[in-house]
Amino acid sequence: MKKILILLLTAFSFGGTATGQFSRQAMDSINRLSYQDHAQMLQQLGITQLRPGPSGDPSAPNAANVDESKATTYSMLPDPLVFDNGKKVSTPKAWEKRKSELTEHFDREIYGRFPEKIPGVTWKTISAKDTSLGNYPVRIRELSGVVDNSSFPGLEVAIKLIVGTPLHSEGPVPVIMEFGFDFPAAFMLRMQQDSKEPYWQEQLLAKGWGYAILVPVSFQADNGAGLRNGIIGLVNKGQPRKPDDWGTLKAWSWGASRALDYFESDPAVDASRIGIAGLSRYGKAALVTMAYEPRMAIGFIGSSGAGGAKLLRRNLGEQVENLASSAEYHWFAGNFIRYAGPLTPNDLPVDAHQLIALCAPRPVYISCGAPGVEGRWIDQMGMFLAAKDAGPVYQLLGKQGLPSTDYPGEGVALDSGEIAFRQHEGGHTLGPNWPWFIRYAARYFER
Repeated sequence: MKKILILLLTAFSFGGTATGQFSRQAMDSINRLSYQDHAQMLQQLGITQLRPGPSGDPSAPNAANVDESKATTYSMLPDPLVFDNGKKVSTPKAWEKRKSELTEHFDREIYGRFPEKIPGVTWKTISAKDTSLGNYPVRIRELSGVVDNSSFPGLEVAIKLIVGTPLHSEGPVPVIMEFGFDFPAAFMLRMQQDSKEPYWQEQLLAKGWGYAILVPVSFQADNGAGLRNGIIGLVNKGQPRKPDDWGTLKAWSWGASRALDYFESDPAVDASRIGIAGLSRYGKAALVTMAYEPRMAIGFIGSSGAGGAKLLRRNLGEQVENLASSAEYHWFAGNFIRYAGPLTPNDLPVDAHQLIALCAPRPVYISCGAPGVEGRWIDQMGMFLAAKDAGPVYQLLGKQGLPSTDYPGEGVALDSGEIAFRQHEGGHTLGPNWPWFIRYAARYFER
């Protein structure tokens, strides 16, 4: 069953369909086009050579460092509460100015800028049915956010959103929206039979809340070959990106904002109590969404690693050089590639702790698996350190960051503050931390 799940995840990650993976020929074409687009961005940047990233294979000669005793953190970690000119940030009002400064750095150097003009979205209901998930009656709707393509009719873009709300609620309910996949019903039934615990959707329904699944690859493919299609391609009218144009993570976060627009019109949903969740690359997207979308009430950030909640200034696990390769560069602005040659991560004006700080004062729950099960590619310690170093911003705004500066053991929840952290006992999944996150979110949603 695990092998089937991995195959389907791979297909969906590349924008595939529920019926199976791409053919070898199609994958070769995607890789070739991604390489070509990566090469033209290098040409725009004037870069002739990049440093190669380490391998995630522990047996490879160039295997990534996974030994904490050999990990080094760059000495120059930028302070979120110090302006670029060296002045201290000492008031919430001053933080708003510093926040704008940090956002500009993230826009220009890492995630890219939102375009000045992005076409509007019209939401349509594709289907609606009343059914049950486990013991919980639920109304499930499939929605399509159709993007206005009048500026470039050659491309059609639509956001796929699935929403489940309790059938018999007494009023609008909170909703946790996950960046995820639209799996076939038969596959989900088989997974349900194999699972020992209720799915996250059931856990939310048991609480009287709703759930949503936003399918990122429905409106922006997860590869460089797709950058001239999807919402990025539509805005650029099929032309290549410029170095500070938005990358896929930022585009996915745009889709989450448009889903929020829909929730504001849905009488079954309390749009002031919407959370965003994601795992791995979707965990990165969830954190970017929290940082850029102030209407998002809470974040559940799963194993997001480099480019997400992990400090980039650490030589453990995945590195900037991996992110800048032709396999992953599309997540980011083209300018980010420069930090894999000729620049280094230490030249970055910002790091992950400042991305987490941009979420303040709203609560963020950072989740990861046990290193012995999930491995150390995502750098659990690097995410913890970033969470810790975001704390002073929360404190300035009258909130509590992580309740402890000591790295917790497996299964220990640091969740009494507005930044929470927990290493669960499993692998690369949100699963074991869902009950902990729901309990954490209830502190805010049920006040």
